[in-house]
Amino acid sequence: MYAASSMAYDNLCKYLSEKYPEQFASWLLGQVLGHVEVLKTELSIEPIRADSVTLLGTQERILHLEFQLEVASDPPLPLRMLDYWVRLHRRYRLPVSQVIVLLKATPAAATLEDEFRLEGTQHRYQVVRLWEKDPQPMLQDNALLPLAVLASTEPPSQLLSQVATQVSKIEEAAERQEVSACAQVLAGLRFDKQLIRQLFREDVMRESVIYQEIVQEGLQQGLQQGLQQGLQQGLQQGLQQGLQAGRQEGELTLILRLLSRRVGSLTPELEAQIRELSVTQLENLGEALLDFSAQADLVTWLESR
Repeated sequence: MYAASSMAYDNLCKYLSEKYPEQFASWLLGQVLGHVEVLKTELSIEPIRADSVTLLGTQERILHLEFQLEVASDPPLPLRMLDYWVRLHRRYRLPVSQVIVLLKATPAAATLEDEFRLEGTQHRYQVVRLWEKDPQPMLQDNALLPLAVLASTEPPSQLLSQVATQVSKIEEAAERQEVSACAQVLAGLRFDKQLIRQLFREDVMRESVIYQEIVQEGLQQGLQQGLQQGLQQGLQQGLQQGLQAGRQEGELTLILRLLSRRVGSLTPELEAQIRELSVTQLENLGEALLDFSAQADLVTWLESR
């Protein structure tokens, strides 16, 4: 669970910033904001997709966030930020505040410049290095709590313990489970998984909105199939097959529910195509669907796989 891909971390942070746009904007801009509105992240021309785009209504300003695990990119980050700024300003005709949030300390991240400069062109943006930030504002806000595990502290394990304590104080069960799951995933960038397991209750992770009863249902179905086969082929082989079938069934059920929430009810044809996907393909679809806004996006993904 903790060895996620860089895209998984990126998508998780996109999810948090889209769900809590006001908290992210207030934290990064250092001021209390009024009405905010999450905007589409796909910009026109040759399509590129920003991580997070929010309209700050009372300020008549756009806030653009990019979450980065790896600094190296093509085109380079400074040029990308200029490209994003031009497209956003052209589309909305508003000032654009841009922030790159660096998730992990690396030599390249430590030296990343906060501007693009070429001859007569100069464009500046803000760079936030999470490992240098004070964790206190994040510890006091449930929306930012998952990011606190990557903030500055000595020793780091003490900060992880603080986050786990704050998570346990969240009264609403669904929110507590969701924040816990997000915090544990991001903690995998910095901490040993054994320490994460010691500080966070594993049952909270598995009861989170990411899993809930979905994986458990699939696992139980798979175990039943495996046990039936085990009567004929041996208990050990049957259990192994059951666990594999349970994993696939759980992934499938989860993906279908997330897609239904993201793009609406699926046609029988689309659902049939999804049921034919392997576990690996389902996991890839789980990452890709975070960027879907319509069923056409799903159709395009299925056609390109």
